[in-house]
Amino acid sequence: MRIEHAGIWAHDVERLRDFYVRVLGGESGPRYENPRTGFHSYFVSFGDGPRLELMGRSPGSETARVPDDRLVGLAHLAFALASREAVDATIARLKAQGVVVLGRPRLTGDGYYEAVVADPEGNRLEFVETR
Repeated sequence: MRIEHAGIWAHDVERLRDFYVRVLGGESGPRYENPRTGFHSYFVSFGDGPRLELMGRSPGSETARVPDDRLVGLAHLAFALASREAVDATIARLKAQGVVVLGRPRLTGDGYYEAVVADPEGNRLEFVETR
């Protein structure tokens, strides 16, 4: 297992993307948008290490109804696993140990197979199939 990416909510995703690309030298992937929810994001890479997922929401969208204090700053830490079966097995093992499962394994709109749990402090941890 390795850290795959960390997600950061932003008020202005384009401005944050510009900072990580122009100032820090990252390389941005294409913009992902979910027109149903208003969610949008970019993945920014720094060599072969973990990536940053810069996330935002459109005003008046479904995600805009979530309180601001949940949509600014660090959103989640994602761990990459070798396969969908490894994601499923990890979630089953964590659940058996009493870890709270926030999101059962599923295929997301941007192509991830992921599941989400909470650490003891309530931080969101994603477990994703290696891409």
